[in-house]
Amino acid sequence: MKDLIRSRNLLIGAGFAAILVGLAAFQALLAQGSAVQGQAAQAPRYEVDPLWPKPLPNHWLLGSTIGVTVDADDHIWIIHRGAATLSDNEKQIDLHIGECCTAAPPVLEFDQAGNLLRHWGGPGPGYEWPDSNHGIFVDYKGNVWIGGNGGPDSQILKFTKDGKFLLQIGKKGARRVAGAAVGNGEGAEAGYAGGSTDPLNFGRVAKIFVDPKENEAYIADGYLNKRVAVLDADTGKMKRFWGAYGHVPDDAPMPAYDPSQPHAQQFRTPVHCADMSVDRLIYVCDRVSNRVQVFTAAGKFVKEAYYHPNTEGDGSVWDVAFSRDPQQQFIFIADGANDKVRIIDRQSLKELTNFGDGGRQPGQFHAVHSIAIDHEGNLYTTETYEGKRVQRFLLKGLSPVTKMDQGVLWPAAH
Repeated sequence: MKDLIRSRNLLIGAGFAAILVGLAAFQALLAQGSAVQGQAAQAPRYEVDPLWPKPLPNHWLLGSTIGVTVDADDHIWIIHRGAATLSDNEKQIDLHIGECCTAAPPVLEFDQAGNLLRHWGGPGPGYEWPDSNHGIFVDYKGNVWIGGNGGPDSQILKFTKDGKFLLQIGKKGARRVAGAAVGNGEGAEAGYAGGSTDPLNFGRVAKIFVDPKENEAYIADGYLNKRVAVLDADTGKMKRFWGAYGHVPDDAPMPAYDPSQPHAQQFRTPVHCADMSVDRLIYVCDRVSNRVQVFTAAGKFVKEAYYHPNTEGDGSVWDVAFSRDPQQQFIFIADGANDKVRIIDRQSLKELTNFGDGGRQPGQFHAVHSIAIDHEGNLYTTETYEGKRVQRFLLKGLSPVTKMDQGVLWPAAH
């Protein structure tokens, strides 16, 4: 009998010990899972470079600065709107009332040290300069492409790096309605009609990207039209175009963006970017709809994502740039309405973190408009409206994301 009791107790003890071991193992798995789930995502970390670029010569000032690109030599090119966007007290030389200042030429090239290398632009023989230049891109052949979003701007221009005119695609004023009043202001539609199926002309082009593999130019077209257009980059001949979700673009008026309504089946104006990733997907900024739409190079819709979807007015998706790692793991979105740069995981399109704030100090923004990245991963931003500047943000490596809003990325103390 004592042997039976002893055997029973041993069995109970062994079972209890087994339960304890099982619980311990389960708790260890839970802890491990919690550690994995709680592990912070990694994202690039930046600091503003408050001393870049160097001051401009000749008392020059930038006007509303609405384009930035980085060439193969890691030189930074910007384009701005010049005297038309300077206030009278900024352009006193032009008014003959002071020693400072005047507008810089529209196109400026800087090296990595912030030195001004080349400057040119404006009306000239053989081409029609935009009323309101918009966007700049240096292609793999070293050609400089420029669009425009002024009332009559329905053309694209191509120059050498020295400013020698090469090609105009489209004719200025092609979208003008006969007998109509001329529209005023950025993106004004009075007096002009969209032509999003026009194979020859454009409707206020926002940005251009040239694919070196196929030698095709992708046109974000634009502030009046509602499409992505693809051209032969040598001849300018249009090869294809598409609207939101890959639909045939429709120029019919659309209601103002409302986040509570179903997703718009057409792009709103402006279609503000159309850039290609390393896996040959086209990322399109539907700015006022607060969304990025992704397509194949043929125009087949792949996916979309919305960012700060309650943003009204100017919208939250102004421009994109891709990180320089081989997979381009991250997208950087310029959000000019909310004065931030958003860092996005490219595969999931989820926002990881953001930086910036409204203001005029380095690292702050007033209408951050365009964004580009150099081969070292440093970011360059331009600001329109009263921002009127270009800024550089230095890559400091990858770090765990500890908060969504990083604020102003002031340099750390050394």
